[in-house]
Amino acid sequence: MRKTLCLGVLVVSLGYAPYSLAQDEALIQAARKEGKVVWYTSLDLPTSSKLAQIFKTQYGGIDVEVHRSGSQRVLTRFMQEVSAGIKNADVIHTSDGGHFVLFKSKGLLMKYTPRGVERFPAGFKDSEGFHYSMRATLSTIAYNSRLVADRDAPKTWKDLLDPKWRGKIVTAHPGYSGIIMTHVLALLHLYDWDYFKELAKNKLHLVQSADDTASVVASGERPVAANGTEYIFYKSFKEGNPVRVVYPKEGIPLVISPTAIAKNALRPNAAKLFTDFLFTREVQQVLADSLGIYTGHPEVTYPKDKPQLKDLKALTVDALDLEKRNAEIKKRFAEIFGA
Repeated sequence: MRKTLCLGVLVVSLGYAPYSLAQDEALIQAARKEGKVVWYTSLDLPTSSKLAQIFKTQYGGIDVEVHRSGSQRVLTRFMQEVSAGIKNADVIHTSDGGHFVLFKSKGLLMKYTPRGVERFPAGFKDSEGFHYSMRATLSTIAYNSRLVADRDAPKTWKDLLDPKWRGKIVTAHPGYSGIIMTHVLALLHLYDWDYFKELAKNKLHLVQSADDTASVVASGERPVAANGTEYIFYKSFKEGNPVRVVYPKEGIPLVISPTAIAKNALRPNAAKLFTDFLFTREVQQVLADSLGIYTGHPEVTYPKDKPQLKDLKALTVDALDLEKRNAEIKKRFAEIFGA
């Protein structure tokens, strides 16, 4: 199922003043008795570690154990632990909505609604209250402006098929990255598998994570990225690297990244407190301020040098479709690109 979505999301700034959460004191004390929360996440490590530190500062006596990996590896680890009867993860966050369809169907999630999410767009919320999206990521094209003139840079997805880019493009892998899983499915709705077969003729360099393509482009190892995490490209640009982002007008895959609490979490109170924390305006603003990450919070504002989501044609995919086609996409992508 193909959908187009335009979201208007606004933005603010944060100084590190104490968070004005209205949690019940009993929940805070119960979380302190549990001592920590274990967070399985696909959010990049610097940002996830930053949020963990802010939480620990806000709630002394509660540690945050961050386990960061790509979405597909988070899925694999969690499911293997479930099969083995291991209860380790308290809060789970990936960039593949299909994972949460799977988790919910197997009864692996706790029903919990974080404070404040009633104001988020419907697309950020599970209608049954099992998971909510703490961020939205775009998968875009990027290029090295020292090696590629602006006038010559690819402007559309099909521009990447030009033979002049042979041996000059990097792509991330849907077998590792939830962002790229969504990216591939969104473009399949536009062009089908023939697009990827033509793209493969340009002998792409493969990396695992959607975050990895930015460093490859910045270094000049490959001057063009066929996909990747838009906010990581933006971060690289702001750090002074010659990375420029392209927002194709025919549509940009929009990746909604859910968060949920494990049904059998060993530390349910700490998990609830941490989940409430993730959805506060202040924390959502940290995501926007640190990296320009888009969120569903209506009061969050964004850097002036980033486009507003309402001005972009965003391509979304159905989470159930993601789950159903997960194995197919991994298999076909590996066959086409050779890994």
